[in-house]
Amino acid sequence: MNILITGATSGIGLATARLFASKGYTLILIARRLEKLKEISASLQYTYKNNNIFFQCDVQNQQQVENVFTKLKNANLGVDVLINNAGLSRGLEPIQDGLLQDWEEMIDTNVKGLLYVTKEAIPFLKSSSNPTIVNISSIAGRWVYPNGNVYCASKSAAKVLSESMRVDLNSLGFRVINIDPGLVETEFSEVRFHGDTERAKKVYEGYEPLTGEDIAECIDFAVSAPPNVVIADMMILPKAQATATIVNKKL
Repeated sequence: MNILITGATSGIGLATARLFASKGYTLILIARRLEKLKEISASLQYTYKNNNIFFQCDVQNQQQVENVFTKLKNANLGVDVLINNAGLSRGLEPIQDGLLQDWEEMIDTNVKGLLYVTKEAIPFLKSSSNPTIVNISSIAGRWVYPNGNVYCASKSAAKVLSESMRVDLNSLGFRVINIDPGLVETEFSEVRFHGDTERAKKVYEGYEPLTGEDIAECIDFAVSAPPNVVIADMMILPKAQATATIVNKKL
């Protein structure tokens, strides 16, 4: 089985790559950071002896995405599972104070990037015996929270796109899986706060957050379900979290 993972160099994407490599799947890894891709590819090959190929690509850039799939076609490499994991949040300000650059980056990555990759991947997936798309959205797409505005909107769009893909691709035999993680300790908050590591650490203080490995296990559960089973929608929270804003912290 060939599995394509975007945002493969950190967090959920990296944990998922490691888990699927351990199962012997062929991986197609996509991310922006070339040196990290090289390091991770070598590590997976050394540890798990699996086959993988990687491409430096920013999913915000439609031409770069198109080039990746042209190379896959030239290499005669198919895709059975697409995991749209690449995504980010920028800033945590009320909408009246939001930065246009932050808004554009979130929309370009979380919505347009997901669309660019999916559109290019569908012709490859159509050749699979059980084509599967996994979109990593967020509980922010279900629950708006203070200062979340554009990030919440972008993840709500991702969730709705999952539902739309499931409808439009139904006649082609596709499985479309939407996964909405809650609080997961990754580079997410550090990216949101533009590299402010101290502020990012405070997000995860006083409770046990989820890990990238936790979400990877859930992705594997959904992908590995019997071919006729679609885990259509999955929301995953740490035990301490009840909603986007209610977290049982022991500070």
